[in-house]
Amino acid sequence: MRVLHLNAGNLFGGIETYLRTLADCRQLAPEMEPRFGLCFSGRLRDELAATGVPVHDLGPVRLSRPWTVLAARRRLRSVLRNQAVDVAVTHGCWPHVVFAPAVRRAGVQLINVVHGDLSKPNRIDRQAARTPPDFVIANSQFTAGPAATLFARTPVEVVYLPVPAPDIDNRIAIRRQVREELGTPADAVVVLQASRLERWKGHQVHLSALTRLNDTPGWQAWIAGGPQKPGEAELLNELKAAANQGGIAERVKFLGPRSDVPRLMAAADVYCQPNTGPEPFGLAFIEALYAGLPVVASAAGGPCEIVNPTCGMLTPPGDAAAVADALRALILNPARRRALGATGPMRAASLCGPARALTRLAAAIAPRPAPTRGSAELVGSGVL
Repeated sequence: MRVLHLNAGNLFGGIETYLRTLADCRQLAPEMEPRFGLCFSGRLRDELAATGVPVHDLGPVRLSRPWTVLAARRRLRSVLRNQAVDVAVTHGCWPHVVFAPAVRRAGVQLINVVHGDLSKPNRIDRQAARTPPDFVIANSQFTAGPAATLFARTPVEVVYLPVPAPDIDNRIAIRRQVREELGTPADAVVVLQASRLERWKGHQVHLSALTRLNDTPGWQAWIAGGPQKPGEAELLNELKAAANQGGIAERVKFLGPRSDVPRLMAAADVYCQPNTGPEPFGLAFIEALYAGLPVVASAAGGPCEIVNPTCGMLTPPGDAAAVADALRALILNPARRRALGATGPMRAASLCGPARALTRLAAAIAPRPAPTRGSAELVGSGVL
């Protein structure tokens, strides 16, 4: 079956990493032939094209400019017709608002993949619900509940995202190389956070916790990620100021945007991301487990389904003191780090091994008879 995945394409985070994995690992589920429709150029389009999958330019869209939405829908209808697409998948509510009415009009099966928390739906989320998909796939048990409420008459199934193990041949050599590049001592205990620069990702809590560890010797911290949206540059400046004020500026390295996160994880010792809000799933946590890193995360959302006492520690959201206690225990106890890290790869593979996850995804999106719907459920062709 030919599956067209629809996304904006102007950012790069967990959703975009997932789409790249669908392209990279497509041989594991040959019954799905992935292709992609994007509105904007950027890293995602470049990386998808490099894998050899079809990538269709649907044109830039602004919901505040209805003519751009209509033009993108016309381009999509042409792709659906000319490529004989069997299933169209919208990743998130924004692309669903933009493209779902065109998919409906073309008579193609429509799937929505929920990547975020819909418990407090905003205007775009509510608009997305006006064009119910045939099926909803949630990326965690946490996101499934609100998704079932928003798309009240649509079946919802949880399918964890496929995450491949990192292709790291010689971790010792990479560890040495990365640390030399970043000016980090070979014997330092490195605490890594690699995430989007969004306030709810917990960077402030992380730095507050590290400030409490100023008298603990032997650690450095790497913060990977750069501004991609308005306001994120301001957050980065705030974080740098907080590191200065906390007296830890020389121990915290802000690495900016990175395309080599697996190398960073291979060179680190602990992964810490203490979100202040619930993470819908958390690809970075799975990647850290594959890398053999013990994980310190907030007990909210997806991490509660990923991190257990065999591979990491969960702390109350926003509790910098608890995060500091967890980090201190790991920094000062190499045996505990090794024990927690050793179980990580098996845990990651059991949840998100690509072969298993893609098989479940293929079964979930396989074309099925359309459910009988009342006419009121098919409202949604209007433009915001």
